[in-house]
This record gives sequence, structure tokens and C-alpha cells, in this order.
Amino acid sequence: MESNRSGPELGSVVVGVDGSEPARRAALWASDEAARRRRPLRIVYGSDVDGRVLDLSAADAERVRSEARELLEGTATAVQERHPALSVSTEFSRSGPAMSLRRAAGTSGTLVVGNRGPGGLSSLALGSVGLKVAAEARTPMIVVRGSEDEADHGVVLAAVRDEHDLGCVRHAARAAELRKATLRLLHVRNLLEAVGSVARTLNKSDEVADSHEQSLAAVAEQIRDEYPSLIVQTDALEGVSVAGVLVEASRHADLLVMGGRRSPGYIGRTLGRATHSLVHHAYCPVELIPRHGDEHRNEAS
Repeated sequence: MESNRSGPELGSVVVGVDGSEPARRAALWASDEAARRRRPLRIVYGSDVDGRVLDLSAADAERVRSEARELLEGTATAVQERHPALSVSTEFSRSGPAMSLRRAAGTSGTLVVGNRGPGGLSSLALGSVGLKVAAEARTPMIVVRGSEDEADHGVVLAAVRDEHDLGCVRHAARAAELRKATLRLLHVRNLLEAVGSVARTLNKSDEVADSHEQSLAAVAEQIRDEYPSLIVQTDALEGVSVAGVLVEASRHADLLVMGGRRSPGYIGRTLGRATHSLVHHAYCPVELIPRHGDEHRNEAS
């Protein structure tokens, strides 16, 4: 059976390193992802030398460059040992980490950053660099979360609110296909939102729920048409916190994919309340897919 696919084109995988353990683990995870995609891996160190020019002596600046290049070479060596056939390049940037990563990703790369905790609501927060990257990302961005030695679940999880999430789900479908995994589409109905208005009757609430479930089914049907060999499951759950339900669901997934904020604001172009919670607390890596201006306009209409 031929597929009617309009999925995403996958560019290079770009990962930032800074000498920390979460960054090292992110680099290894990124190398696995690049190998799956058969795309190059670019390892970037953003030194912010230009931003600290008044504070650094010439000797200090040279020391930063020397230590950064040693780190880049060591990371590249570890990656090549893991994936000998992988195309790997390194970059020392004089700009800050967030800007360096976004620039390296260009218009089609996927950004990868580490986190500072093992997952769960009690985990430590995503670092400031990761938040800056996520807030302003214009290409897909992955926060590597979860345990390094955790067994594969064989599931890619995609959060679906309505048909406007089709583009995001296509990224998840591609990821599931590469992993030979099941794609689980999950819609979460916020109970507090459903009863938040006194004027909203029970029947009206049920109509909204039915509409969202119909959208979920339509997205699933489209993905099954485009990826006929992919196993696609759909679930509609309820909860008082969309993020809380998704965090719990991430316990049983290898990757959680979610579209970025639907309208500008909050923390940035990509981070809203739910996505902000996920990059801090999910039990597996989280991929955020930025939305474009035309999507914002369509969703507002």
C-alpha cells in the first residue's frame, strides 16, 4: 500500500554541551537520534566570550577556548565510538549558548538540550539555557529527560487537542516510524475548564468533548493514511491538569511530542503552561514543535 505522506523533512541534529552530566547524556541521546535519522550531528559549545568581553582578560578568553575545544573533542570521540558511521562536527561559538544553538540549527535542524533532573513532579528544574532555547525555538527542540538506563517502551506519545495539531502529530509519527514504535495519540480534557463557566451547561460540555474526540479520530485517520505501516492508538482522558495527565502518561513512553504554545506570550513563542510543565517534569524526552504565524491565525479564527 502506498502512503500519502506529507511528513516533516528532518535536518541535522544539534546538541549543546557545557561539561555537565545532563549535557553529556543529551549528546549521547542526540547521537542515537541522528543515527536513527541518518542525519549529521553537530555538537555546539556557546561560550558567550563576546558577551563577557569586558570581564575576561585575553588569558581567560584563551583558557575558555582551550577548555571548550577539549570538551568538544572528547564528546565527539565518545559519540564516534558509539556510532562510528555517524557524521559528526563540532563548533566553538563566541556567542551565548541559546543563540549559538538556534543559529546552528538554522531553519530545519532539531535542537537537543539536557535537563537537571530525572523526571517527576519533584525533579529539579530545566536550566536557564534550556528555557531560553525552548522559549524562542523556531525549529523542533528536544529536552532529554528520564533515566539513562531506562528500558524502551516502544511508544511515542503525542498530545492532541484538535485538528490543528496534525503537523505536530506528523513529527511524532515520523519518530515512531524510525523507532519501530507504536504511536499513541492522547487528548486530555481539562475538567476545570469544562465547568469553569456557570453559563456552560452539561450538554454544552458534552458537545465540546464530542467535538474534540471527533478531531482526535480525524487526526488519527489522516496519520494512518500517511503511515499505513504504523500502529496508531487513540486515547481521550480527563483531569484537572492537562500537564499532570501528560506527565503521568510519559512514564510509559520513549518520547513525548507536543505542539508549542498556540498564541504568543506567557514565556515565549513555544512555551505555554502545559509545555513549560512538561519540560520540567516529564519522565521521558520531550519534543516541542513550534507553531508558525499562520497556525496562530487559523486557531484564533
